Amino acid sequence: MKAFVFPRRTLLAMSAALVLSAPGLSLAQAKMKVAAIYTVPFEQQWVSRIHKALKAAEARGEIEYKASENVSNADYERVMREYATGGNELIVGEAFAVEAAARKVAKDFPKTSFLLGSSGKPQAPNFSVFDNFIQEPAYLSGMVAGGMTKSNKIGMVGGFPIPEVNRLMNAFMAGAKEVNPKVEFTVSFINSWFDPPKAKEAAFAMIDKGADVMYAERFGVSDAAQERKVLAIGNVINTQDKYPNTIVSSALWNMEPSIDRALKLVKDKKFTAEDYGVYSTMKHKGSELAPLGTFDGKVPADVVTKMRAKEKAILAGSFTVKVDDNQPKSTAK
Repeated sequence: MKAFVFPRRTLLAMSAALVLSAPGLSLAQAKMKVAAIYTVPFEQQWVSRIHKALKAAEARGEIEYKASENVSNADYERVMREYATGGNELIVGEAFAVEAAARKVAKDFPKTSFLLGSSGKPQAPNFSVFDNFIQEPAYLSGMVAGGMTKSNKIGMVGGFPIPEVNRLMNAFMAGAKEVNPKVEFTVSFINSWFDPPKAKEAAFAMIDKGADVMYAERFGVSDAAQERKVLAIGNVINTQDKYPNTIVSSALWNMEPSIDRALKLVKDKKFTAEDYGVYSTMKHKGSELAPLGTFDGKVPADVVTKMRAKEKAILAGSFTVKVDDNQPKSTAK
């Protein structure tokens, strides 16, 4: 009897099908499923940095990434549960206004890893927390601002007076005072995370009272500064390309060290509840002062020298920027 010989192409196709059907060997299973939940748009400063780090992991082919933006506080728990039920191994987001609900979901899904922005502590076994501890570059950006103001008046517009915002403002103010003891500050909060028109109006009011440098903690402030031809210092992201004659520098937050650590731990089945705050510091490349760019050569040389020396001291561990979570107060008379 003559043996039947399959064509080579058929054999290759059959082999591929067997590999793909084998448990744990499918291409889909090779990628970790990750979900993120945001209460604001993707482009909002804080969220954009998390989204950017996760999109980078997706582009590298490491994860299958899904995200929801503009999720209301009332809907947050439902969305978290849907993502957890959907088999996502890691869920990322911000739990600041939904702490109780987020932690409850984590308890109900002990095999799912959670990495949430939070002012609280980690919750064993699977709820890790992070925050934008970027007070170090905020201090450095304050030094730049103190050296650039001619009126000695700086305006500061924040979202909410919570620790995450307060510590950056206080560090900025301390940096400005180091190089310019005469500087005065006007501080206000718009009680919103994303309301550019409201932030813009608050900035206009400060500029009208003499502020010639603005601390742009929220979107909208840089627009006001640009229209009135005063300077601004950015926060979390670098927008100098959009405001080349306005943004002198920015304190940048890099979420990649935190996200990449979490992904590796989940992959290695070693994810535990911990505080990721340290991974936002300059030592871990979680934050940095943006290049002066278009303002290179325009900031007084002595100020740049002092700022660079302080930058080296921070990286060397010989200078520590104080973490002050108290609500900053206006000092302008």
